[in-house]
Amino acid sequence: MPRHRPTQTPRPAAHPGPMPLPPQEREERGTTLRQRLAELRGPAVAPRPLDARALAALAANPGCRRRALLDGAGVDKAALATALGSPAPFGQSQFALVRGNAFEAKVKADGGTELMRLLYEHLGGAAGAPREVLVPDLTAAGPEGRAARTALALREATEAGGWALLDHPMLALEVAGSPAYLEPDAVAVHPDGTWTVVEIKSFPMIDGSADAAKVGAAARQSAVYVLALERIAELTEGAKVGHRVLLVCPKDFSNLPAASVVDVRKQRAVTRRQLTRLARVEDIAAALPEGTTFDPECPREQLDAAVESVGAAYAPECLAACELAFHCRAKARAAGAVEALGRSVRGELGGLTTVGAVLAAAAGKEGDPADPTVAALRRAAALRAGALTGGAACR
Repeated sequence: MPRHRPTQTPRPAAHPGPMPLPPQEREERGTTLRQRLAELRGPAVAPRPLDARALAALAANPGCRRRALLDGAGVDKAALATALGSPAPFGQSQFALVRGNAFEAKVKADGGTELMRLLYEHLGGAAGAPREVLVPDLTAAGPEGRAARTALALREATEAGGWALLDHPMLALEVAGSPAYLEPDAVAVHPDGTWTVVEIKSFPMIDGSADAAKVGAAARQSAVYVLALERIAELTEGAKVGHRVLLVCPKDFSNLPAASVVDVRKQRAVTRRQLTRLARVEDIAAALPEGTTFDPECPREQLDAAVESVGAAYAPECLAACELAFHCRAKARAAGAVEALGRSVRGELGGLTTVGAVLAAAAGKEGDPADPTVAALRRAAALRAGALTGGAACR
C-alpha cells in the first residue's frame, strides 16, 4: 500500500528586519542629532568625552534616561550639578592624578620593556619572550582620526605576527545610538593575534592582591575596552580579543610595578547586556520640550525644569558614580520615593512607590490586606510595636 507523505506547510520567510538607511539620509540624520545635542549642551559649551569609567557606570544603571542623555550629549554633569546647587565631591585629587601619571610613565619607559616583561610573565603563552616590540605611532587629528589610526595599527600588528604595544590607543563604541571614544592605557598584540588590554592603576598591590572594590571597578572599566576591541577584531583576520586583562599596580608600598591577571568575561557580558538596554539618545532628545537646554549658564529654575523633564533612576549606588547623584537624591527624598532607600527595598515593596504609602499600608490605613507586601508590612509593624511595648501587641 503506497505511503503518503504529509503535506508540508511552507515556512514563512524570515523577517528581513528594518532596511538600512541610504548613506545620504543616514549622514543627514547624524548631522541633525549632533546639532540637537549641541543645543542641549549650550552654544558655547564643548562636549565632554564619555570615558570608560563613565560608560561602565552608565551600563550599571541602564534605566536612567537622564544619565544616558547627558552623557550622550557630552554635558558636563559636574558643572551642571554645581549650577543646580548640589555639587558633588567627585573625582580624583590632583595629587592622585600626578602620582598615577608618574607611575604609568615609569611602567612604559624604554619602549614598554618592563610592561612587556610583566605581560609575558603572566600571559605569554607559547610565544617567545618579546625582544623586538613594535610601538606604532597613533597620532591623528581628532578622536575619529585616532580611532581609525588605532584600528589600522591593530590590523598591521596582527598581520606582522610579532609583539606590539599600542600606547593610549583610541577605540570607538556605539552607546545609545551615538559614538563614544575610549582610551585604554595600553593594548598589547601577541604573535598569535591575541589582543590584551593593559590597565595601569596607582592603588597598591599588597602581598599580591589589591583592594577588591578597586579591582572590580578596574574590571568593569576594562570590559568596556574589550567590547570596543571586539568590533575591530571582527574585521581583522586572525585577531581575537583576550578576556583576561593585565592589571599593573605599585608593588606593596614601593613604586615598583607588579601585575596580576583579571578575568573580565562576567563584566563584559553584563556590560554588553546593559548597553543593549539603553534607550537611544535620539529618542530621548526627541521627547524633550522645545527649547530645553542644560547650559550651566542658564538660570537655576530653567536648569531644574530641564533636568526634571528627563526621567531618572536614582539609587544610593549613584553617589559613587554620578555627579548629579546629590541632586537626584534630594528630589527623590522630597517626593518620598522608595528608590532613595535602595534598589533591594524598592523591589520588595512592589506597587508601593512612596514612603507615605508604605507607612499607611503598615498602619492599616491603606492597601489591600490580601496583598503579600501589605500583609508583610503590617506584620512587621505589629512586631515592632510588640518589641516597644514588651510583646503585648504581638499576642
